[in-house]
Amino acid sequence: MTSAEIFLPWPDRDLSPNARVHWAALHRAKHRAKTEAFWLTKEAGIGKIEADSLSVRYVIFPPDRRVRDKDNVIGSLKSAQDGIAEAIGIDDSKWTTSYRMAGAIEKGGMIKVELDWSGA
Repeated sequence: MTSAEIFLPWPDRDLSPNARVHWAALHRAKHRAKTEAFWLTKEAGIGKIEADSLSVRYVIFPPDRRVRDKDNVIGSLKSAQDGIAEAIGIDDSKWTTSYRMAGAIEKGGMIKVELDWSGA
């Protein structure tokens, strides 16, 4: 079993499924999140993965103590997830994904992505 970690910034508020933003602003936010996740994956030293299975865990560190709807945070991560999928070469439809809200507060917020896989 091999593993790796990626640290993503807190998702842009425009990416929330509840956000009501102009389509162009949404497009820019999605593009920025996907590109950033792609490059952060590469910077973490993770390239193309040849794997029989891939387990992905998102550990969510909120920027403050406000109560957040977990489903909205998860929805906000879709573009970043696409960027990671592009970087590792495994479509996200083939991932086993789990999410956990961390109790700790991280200034500015952060998403820790933990990848585990077994070789092909």
